[in-house]
Amino acid sequence: MTLIQQTPFDSARFADNPEPRCPCVLVLDTSGSMSGDPIRQLNEGMQAFRDELLQDELAARRVEVAVVTFGPVRIAAPFSTPDLFFPPKLNAGGDTPMGAAVTHALAMIEDQKALYRANGIAYFRPWVFLITDGAPTDRYEPAAMAAREGEAGKKFNFFAVGVRGADFARLGEFSAMREPVALAGLKFREMFRWLSSSLKAVSHSQTHSGARPNEVLALPAPSGWTAV
Repeated sequence: MTLIQQTPFDSARFADNPEPRCPCVLVLDTSGSMSGDPIRQLNEGMQAFRDELLQDELAARRVEVAVVTFGPVRIAAPFSTPDLFFPPKLNAGGDTPMGAAVTHALAMIEDQKALYRANGIAYFRPWVFLITDGAPTDRYEPAAMAAREGEAGKKFNFFAVGVRGADFARLGEFSAMREPVALAGLKFREMFRWLSSSLKAVSHSQTHSGARPNEVLALPAPSGWTAV
């Protein structure tokens, strides 16, 4: 499934900024159960995420963020560097088609890597960051298997964060490399600060597709936002 087509804008932005890229796709649950405080704080957290990335000159040139929301599944923001990433205003409603959302995000990752290769741009291993407060309402098993196999094949890193009410058993099926993390309360802002710090660390390393791609990078320890 091809989602991204080469455009003159792509050629121009890669020519203006040939730095290696660190793509991160946020897969965000916007189902009805996220209404009220959860969706409000998720929106505030995304804005803080952008602000943190913009404070680091190198990360601002290397990190690219996209947003996929569910339900229904849609691309709320295409891949873009922080200066061009404007967090979409998320509204809660609908069910929880988590499997379809993850499938969509993985296809976006593959298309984005192909776009980088077509333009001679090196890239770091992509990140997929899933946040949900519920259980999938669709047939999620093929997506979970694709996520596990892709991560095992070092195609991307997969992280799952569960808000109160999340089905952690099913979330755990999406990664064989790491357990899903429980968010303490609604500390989205603190979580996104950790994510921005982690992406900054990655973007400052040399572990991209053109240099030692299998090197293990130590990330900041998640603290202050996880539930015990």
